[in-house]
Parts: sequence; structure tokens; C-alpha cells
Amino acid sequence: MPAVLVLAVVALYPVLAALWLSLHRFILVFGERRFTGLENYVYLVGDARFWSALGNTAYFTAVAVTVELLLAVPLALLLNRAFPGRGLLRASVLVPWAIPTVVSARLWAWMFNPDYGLINRLLGGTDINWLGAPGYALHAAILVDVWKTTPFVALLVLAGLQGIPEDLYKAARVDGASTWRQFRAITVPLLRPALLLAVLFRSLDAFRVFDAIYVLTEGGPANTTETLSIYAYKTLMRSGDFGYGSALSVATFLCVVLLATVWLRWLGREEARR
Repeated sequence: MPAVLVLAVVALYPVLAALWLSLHRFILVFGERRFTGLENYVYLVGDARFWSALGNTAYFTAVAVTVELLLAVPLALLLNRAFPGRGLLRASVLVPWAIPTVVSARLWAWMFNPDYGLINRLLGGTDINWLGAPGYALHAAILVDVWKTTPFVALLVLAGLQGIPEDLYKAARVDGASTWRQFRAITVPLLRPALLLAVLFRSLDAFRVFDAIYVLTEGGPANTTETLSIYAYKTLMRSGDFGYGSALSVATFLCVVLLATVWLRWLGREEARR
């Protein structure tokens, strides 16, 4: 009961409050507040900026999580091996994840600077405006997210690797199985639940991305990096439209719930097979 009460206060009440606000036209600057029912949601369905932000969010989530998973698996396999200095390597790998997102995003913003940034210098003095060009800005934000979060995914995968019995690999080697065969027949099937769990955590986190993109571009240029969270923030805090901003927040919440439901169902099926 205490846990239920805590969840009700810190989670359920804000969600219900946002849902109630989304049913109003509430513009603080003009002192306007009146009940409008589903008017905000009707406008949201036809809002091209909302669909653009949803597309940016989905693209960011899909690409970032995929790249992080592809990098985390070989990294976790390396960290799972016994070699001198393994503990130091594990600790150093976690450094990007330990740095606050705002700090790391600001560091990357300096490196992406077209005038004095390190990235352009490493590329032979090219003149690319990484954060100011629509074709580059979102991918630059994805790179920052991949750099920061891959260690976290690798840590989850490493936990799954350490749960696989060593006897299975010994038996496979006795039978003459190659390293690649062991990876396909033993590691991948037994690691699948851990991979799905990592994808679940990262998908939910990436879909709500705000701080990294806000520090890098604030949703620009021309809203090409604007995600649902940033659009909701701008509507709520800059425009002062608490009604429609709450509707955007509720829509983001529903997308996250839908995404979590899909992954949890998939994860449940994997657990049932085991």
C-alpha cells in the first residue's frame, strides 16, 4: 500500500492532471481558461508539426537504438573475456554514460562548431555546419546519444552474457564447434532476453529524448530535430499554451505506453519459450 500511494502521487496524479488540462484551452498569458473537450486532440491530428516531431522522434529512436545495440554486443563480448586490465577497461567504458547529458551535449556542440570545432579539423578542415544543416543536425544528435548510451546497453548485454553457463561452450568446443558457430547456436539464443530488455529500456528512454537535442539544436534548424518532448516543452513553456501542450504530453505518454506494451509482449514470449 505505501508503494501504491507513492506511485499514485508521483506518477498517476501528474498524468491525470495533464489529461485534464488537455481538455481545456488554457493560455496563461491571456488569462484564458475554458473547457473545450477533445478540441485539442482534433487539432493535434491535423497538426503537421506534430507529425513531423513524431517522425523525428521515431527516426531518432530507431537509428540510435539499432546502432547502440550493434556496438554494445561486441563491446560486451570483449568485456566478458578474461584479460589483464579488464576491470580498468570496464570502468573507463562507463565514463561517457556517467557524464551528465547536458555536459556531454555541450562538449559535443563545441566539437561540432563549424568554425573552431574538432570534428571539422579531423576531417581535413571541411566546412560542414553539423548542427545548422537539416541533413546533418539530427544525425549529429544521434551520434551524441550513441556515444553516451552505448556503455549502458553494453552493461545490460554483459549481464546477460555472464548468465550463460560456461559448460555449454566447453561442450560445444569438445564437439568441434567453431567460435562463430558457438556464437550463433549458444550466445545469440540465450542472450535474446537480455537484448530485448536492453532494447526496451533504450527505446523508452530514446523516445522521450529532450536534453541532448535541446542543448545541441533546440529543435532546429527549421524544426528538423524537433522531437515530441521538445515540441511539448516549447508549447507549454514558451507559448504558454498549457492546454495544447498538455495534449502533446499525453500523446507522447501514450506513444511510450504503446511502445512499452509491444516490447513487453515480445519479452514475455521469449520468457515463455525458455
